[in-house]
Amino acid sequence: MAKKLNQLEATAICGNDISSSCLYVSALAIFYAGQYAWISLLMVAGVLFLFRNIYGEVVGALPLNGGAYNALLNTTQKSTASLAAALTVLSYMATAVISASEAIKYAYSIWNSIPILPVTIGLLFLFMGLVIIGIGESSKVAIAIFLFHLVSLTLLCGFCLYYFFNNGFETLINNFHMPVEGGVVQALFFGFSAAMLGISGFESSANFVEEQKPGVFPKTLRNMWIVVSIFNPLIAFLALALIPMEVVNNNQEALLSFLGNISGGSWLSFMVGLDASLVLSGAVLTSFVGVGGLMERMALDRILPSILLKKNKRKSSYLIYILFFVLCTSILFVTGGDLAKLAGVYTIAFLSVMVLFGIGNFLLKVKREKLPRPERASWLALIVAIVAVLAAIIGNVVLNPPYLLIFIEYLIPTLIVVFFMLYNSYIIRGFLIVSTYVFPHNSKFFNKINKRAKRKLAEISGQHFVFFTNNDNVENLNKVMLYIKKNESTRRLKIVAVLDNGLKVADNLKEDIEVLDRAYPDIHIEFIEEPGSFGPEKIQELSKRWKIPTNFMFIGAPSEKFAYRVQELGEVRIII
Repeated sequence: MAKKLNQLEATAICGNDISSSCLYVSALAIFYAGQYAWISLLMVAGVLFLFRNIYGEVVGALPLNGGAYNALLNTTQKSTASLAAALTVLSYMATAVISASEAIKYAYSIWNSIPILPVTIGLLFLFMGLVIIGIGESSKVAIAIFLFHLVSLTLLCGFCLYYFFNNGFETLINNFHMPVEGGVVQALFFGFSAAMLGISGFESSANFVEEQKPGVFPKTLRNMWIVVSIFNPLIAFLALALIPMEVVNNNQEALLSFLGNISGGSWLSFMVGLDASLVLSGAVLTSFVGVGGLMERMALDRILPSILLKKNKRKSSYLIYILFFVLCTSILFVTGGDLAKLAGVYTIAFLSVMVLFGIGNFLLKVKREKLPRPERASWLALIVAIVAVLAAIIGNVVLNPPYLLIFIEYLIPTLIVVFFMLYNSYIIRGFLIVSTYVFPHNSKFFNKINKRAKRKLAEISGQHFVFFTNNDNVENLNKVMLYIKKNESTRRLKIVAVLDNGLKVADNLKEDIEVLDRAYPDIHIEFIEEPGSFGPEKIQELSKRWKIPTNFMFIGAPSEKFAYRVQELGEVRIII
């Protein structure tokens, strides 16, 4: 069994991404909100507090890898979940490339003989190698980076506070008397919109929750929230207390190093620069770990090619990490290292994922009310959180209108790949119809392509799916059939009733299934009465006996009285 991550390991992996935001988000907030930047950052911390309960409820109820994709897969259609998956992958690609590039640029400011592009690719390759070796080993690197980052930030804030109390309040007072363009409300809104980038990485823990020990996930959310709520507003306030506003805006790219030089000297500036390089590198690791858990789940659900599920001796899905490395490297070559465009992709993709997660929570409350969960977000908190993130998306589009077009340019090819896999049976059928008119029937090439297409179609439609019933009525069973027709390409379904000794199925169940068999002639329904007790062992036994993966097995939402938690059933999907 693979080693599970403890609280420190899991927090470090996702914490490096979200805590690296202090390197840029304080300066960004000051640029747009001026002297009210620290309030904008506190507003962001408030929204993040609401999302703690939202993520806690969704992942507590459905503790499987995949984040927003998993939430939507178990509450709505597969196509909607696929959109969330595409946005999340896009966000991780942008995060990995930007973080790697900025990490090397910080290193270049210390050792200016470094060739930026080759070393950036080398950094991506290094972390690809680490995650291929194993998530447990990569977590040790993450811990070292995370702890050094916290020490560096604490030292920086300590020296800045000492400098502030020893040099008076004049700079802070002058900054607070600066005129605010557009008024206080506009400044807070645009500052908040820009500062929402400071919580990117918060969604990462949900994408590798299965690799965490029981009870660790909510602690990672709490720990990330504490780090962001303390350091981001504090650094913005200290920058305003030590440096005139125009100087802050002129030193956006390396504001923390500049603060370190003023408050502690060149050694502190060097330490902060080194820390920036390391923690941004840690954000690259977060991207690899997060995308690994997500893409593995997508491949299991046939949204990505199943070949990506191949594992090495350390149980690592190495082909996923290699593919992600290739995609990130290709972006570097296409952009030539000029990554300003990717900022737009990063911004809108990340915030869209947050909105979709909130929608997943909404659907979970409505459609899966009986599903057990350790905590619940209130309706008010959910609505406020979703509206706040939508407002941040609008704010970022208003601030940078080209971002939306750039985001769409990157999103469309990603969606084409995902939806090609999702609807490949329809595409193959369409190809077979068209090819009969385009190719001559006596052509060897046509015959070869035709046979391969038919073989692939038979493989897709011949995949068995399983629905475990507990004496469901015909209405519920019809919902199952509708779900399968809308979301899967199979033509074969086993409806299975697992019966303890002496129990029998309801008298009308077989009749209801016969009605459904006639109503859906294109799907072959097989009803099976399976002796035994329904639970993880029975599911695994049937999966091996029938050679059907557990992610092709469905159940209705279990009640509080159900003896097992959802994650104990494997990748079994909840569809009604």
